Amino acid sequence: MRGPLEGCCILVSGASIAGPALAYWLHRSGARVTVVEKAPELRPGGQLVDLRGVGRSVVARMGLDERVRAAAEANYGLSFVDGRNRPRGTLRAEDFGGDGPIAEIEILRGELSRVIHEATAADVDYLFGDHIAALEDRSDGVDVTFASGDVRTFDLVVGADGAHSETRRLAMGEDAAHLAHLDTYLAFWTAQNHLGIEDWTYIYSEPGRTMGMRAILDNSRVMAFLSFRGGPPAYDHRDVATQKRIVHARAAGMGWECAQLLAQVDTAPDFWFDSCAQVRLDSWSRGRVALVGDAAYCSSPLTGHGATIALVGAYVLAGELAAGPDDHRAAFERYEERLRRWLVDVHGLAAGQGQMMTPESGSGIALRNNLVRLARYVPGKSLLMRSQMRISNGFELPDYSVSTVPAG
Repeated sequence: MRGPLEGCCILVSGASIAGPALAYWLHRSGARVTVVEKAPELRPGGQLVDLRGVGRSVVARMGLDERVRAAAEANYGLSFVDGRNRPRGTLRAEDFGGDGPIAEIEILRGELSRVIHEATAADVDYLFGDHIAALEDRSDGVDVTFASGDVRTFDLVVGADGAHSETRRLAMGEDAAHLAHLDTYLAFWTAQNHLGIEDWTYIYSEPGRTMGMRAILDNSRVMAFLSFRGGPPAYDHRDVATQKRIVHARAAGMGWECAQLLAQVDTAPDFWFDSCAQVRLDSWSRGRVALVGDAAYCSSPLTGHGATIALVGAYVLAGELAAGPDDHRAAFERYEERLRRWLVDVHGLAAGQGQMMTPESGSGIALRNNLVRLARYVPGKSLLMRSQMRISNGFELPDYSVSTVPAG
């Protein structure tokens, strides 16, 4: 069976989540897909990502639900604790139907990437250890020069290379013009589970900064994390050594278990640090080049919807291209029209989540902990998270099955 994109040659930049997911659906519609990834191989581990609402529906339509759930990390709840590890407020996973502060599916970013890569590896050409160095967008194709020196022509190019997208910069201009800083920074790294936490998360806050740990890998390790308040970044987002120095400086002197967690920052193989920022663009495409996931509409980790919107965006972009294979401009426009209103709502979640995670005062910390503690005793407590739950499930997935060939 021939798909509507038969003969169309598409390059996708980025092999994290949005890129392989897009490649999956494009292949199902008959396209010949190449994914280029700057890293020499799939990047393992990484921070935990949540799959919420319609994101889980996309995974089910891909036939990957069982594999994703098998790779997910169990998490039954979280506790905000004081310096002596005494709980001051607790939330449980079942409290909000899988779309509250604790998602039904929480999975290491690298594991989700691995599952989708494995589902596409036999059908998609993956180029690791290379990246796009230059683009020439012509009326009949895009000439791509790779860092390796190879030059190839594709019908379309899609950037799925994150909030600091090089594809976006090459196609649409300098990065800084598209990033809105949210006055919060986040760091993640894997550390020893020295407290023996089992399927749980502990979070400790001081004014303007928060540290926590979440049991992972069958409770053999924890994902440690730090958040703190701060103005616009004044460092190179690629300078990991400077980022680690910033983490040490901003967390210096914190109580609780922070000193032991910080001592493992310098040796952590999966350290990640970035400002919480949102990508805001007037258009997600230019000519024959389009963007998907964080490259187009990063909502920041504060919303808890990054992986969800990556999967949904990939599904819709591929579906609209397949629905109108002879007019990529119209397909790009439909892609934006379908998603933009929902993504505005997703972006709006960030402010409240930032205050919840990192209150700026002692009274703010006490208020948060008390609200969480009392939530368990409020009848119909799911109403407390009604807005987030509505947004997580607030996009109706189109049916593109007529444009896709059966999997496998």
